[in-house]
Amino acid sequence: MTIPKETLRQVRRLQIRTSRHVDAILTGSWHSAFKGRGMEFEEVRPYQMGDDVRAIDWNVTARSDQPYVKLFREERQLAVQLLVDTSSSMRVGSSVQTKRAFAAELAGLLAFSAIDNGDQVGLTLFSDRIVKHVPLGGSSRHAVRIIRDILVGEEAMRDRVETTNLVVALEHLTKTTHQATVAFLISDFVDVALSEELTRAMRVAASRHEIIPIQVRDAHDQTLPNTGLTYMRDAETGHVVLVDTSSRRLRRQFDRWQEQSRQLWQTWYGKLKLRPLTLTLGEDPVGPLRNYFDR
Repeated sequence: MTIPKETLRQVRRLQIRTSRHVDAILTGSWHSAFKGRGMEFEEVRPYQMGDDVRAIDWNVTARSDQPYVKLFREERQLAVQLLVDTSSSMRVGSSVQTKRAFAAELAGLLAFSAIDNGDQVGLTLFSDRIVKHVPLGGSSRHAVRIIRDILVGEEAMRDRVETTNLVVALEHLTKTTHQATVAFLISDFVDVALSEELTRAMRVAASRHEIIPIQVRDAHDQTLPNTGLTYMRDAETGHVVLVDTSSRRLRRQFDRWQEQSRQLWQTWYGKLKLRPLTLTLGEDPVGPLRNYFDR
């Protein structure tokens, strides 16, 4: 496949920009944020005063005349999975970049941070289907490939309508990733219904992996500007309607709907014990990421 020159230039720009910020993320306690997510059995030894009784190896103890405990070693290498939404709504943006381009920058920042810390990173692109899956890798070239694969095809897919299906991404993660991972779910979460199916898929995935939802939003997603009679197109479905945005009543209804939606998502995250991160198109993601990992 021939990659357009402009896409290659964009990949190079993102590579330079994200690699510059890696130290800032690493000094923000990248590894300590996920410490202890994987433990590897090392040996058994006789029980000593103060040992955790839950670590007793009852099989070895039964064959001996004294209790023994299991010792574990923390797995220093993390497996990081980037689940990136490439649906139609991710191809738009009111800033200098689209949500998809911002997601590529964010994914590149996470990938370079992980790889520089000795971890491995994989990528899954999804919409209402699995668009592409890239296995785990641990080189700088692999991080560049992740940025490239997110950006490639954005223009070619611009006229194709694709919706967001988080269940598809979560079930793919569960079926294909058997080791415990840190999974960043990057999406704008537009037109995603909080269904029982989604809750079930998230519970299963979160029982095996560390799931970190990251919402990429545009400032215009949150407010309805007063531009008079305006044709508005739903990026996820392609449906076009004529809207009178000068109506105060309509704008108030839109604001109420946004607030209700936000509260529903917060409640849902709370029940599942997930800690989401929201980033706005155009902002520097380094500060919010560092604060998130520090917490």
